Amino acid sequence: MPAFSNVPDGSRLDVAAELLALLGDTATEPRDDPQLEALTLAVSADLPVLLWGEPGIGKTAALTQLAEALSLPLTTVIASVHEPSDFSGLPVVGDDPATQGVPMAPPDWAVRLVRAGRGLLFLDELSTAPPAVQAALLRVVLERRVGALRLPPGVRIVAAANPRTSAADGWELSPPLANRFVHLQWKHDHDVVVRGLGGTWPTTALPLLDPALLPDAVAFARRAVCGLLAVRPNLVHQLPKNETARGGPWPSPRSWEMALRLIAFATAAGTSREVLSALVRGAVGDGPGLELLASIDRMDLPDPEVLLADPAVAVLPERGDLRQVVLDGVVAAVRDRPDEARWNAAWALLSLALDTGAPDLVVVPAATLAALRRDDWQVPATIDRLAGAVSLSQRTDRALARTGGGGR
Repeated sequence: MPAFSNVPDGSRLDVAAELLALLGDTATEPRDDPQLEALTLAVSADLPVLLWGEPGIGKTAALTQLAEALSLPLTTVIASVHEPSDFSGLPVVGDDPATQGVPMAPPDWAVRLVRAGRGLLFLDELSTAPPAVQAALLRVVLERRVGALRLPPGVRIVAAANPRTSAADGWELSPPLANRFVHLQWKHDHDVVVRGLGGTWPTTALPLLDPALLPDAVAFARRAVCGLLAVRPNLVHQLPKNETARGGPWPSPRSWEMALRLIAFATAAGTSREVLSALVRGAVGDGPGLELLASIDRMDLPDPEVLLADPAVAVLPERGDLRQVVLDGVVAAVRDRPDEARWNAAWALLSLALDTGAPDLVVVPAATLAALRRDDWQVPATIDRLAGAVSLSQRTDRALARTGGGGR
């Protein structure tokens, strides 16, 4: 018989408790977590967040960690086991309903949140809530009302859902409800799971807003969103035709406003591009979100006129695609307002690009710039080096074409 059987009956659970305590005695280590950073910023921005992920991958654990970090009491409501009246309120008939009306009594969890004045409301299993419950949740998410109560400003709302393929009796989210959330994909990290089961779980430093950056962050976010929509008006509102896509993020005036707020918060926190990408795509969808990110990249590019004014101190982007855009902009600026000094400055910038990046990036700009030369302009010494790079690149292209090697 196992040794456990020799323990007196009254002590058996004490021994079990001791073993459970040993299993729970784990260490922590710092580790970056872009998922948790994105969730923190969206919650800080007071936007409803919807976490999408398979069951058992740590969505609830992440919410618990976030609530502790923000010192917010966590209130969990399983949406799928509630009736619509649990969110819209139950009618309570008073002495004189014709005069006093019929108030809608809120559930106890809403009363507790109002009394506390702050908290994290976690609506779990949202994708298994039937359409009638989803309709009742619209008012909770949008107007922050539960029955006759209004949730205080200190309450944040986060929901979780499983994909329909892994949700028991799952439903697609209705488009009106889906468009009120920032959708974040939640995935497990294999290394984190293995180290955690080995006794060391990660702890993440949550992003902090820099008060000095707030005005610039707002201005930057407005320029980013308005700049894109000014040239792409068809992106303002696009209701997906596919039912599944309608239950996710898609662009509307409401979701663009969310994207603007998220960019401001991410900028003020100095967060990574990975986090910004998750937030933007979670608000307006992958296609429009990627267009917005590309537009933001172009906003950060140096002004060609500034580069031409002093090439000696110029700094070119590291990324090849952004560097190509800058060099093309420099050549276009010289073409629009040609003179010898600007032409020479452009050659100096192309020489800098040759020294610090891939030679093939200067091929097209150099050929275009050479065609802009006027007869009375002196040829700069740097053009010899550039001519060699252009010639080598062109010979390589021809050789690849002859051998069927394709593009580089």
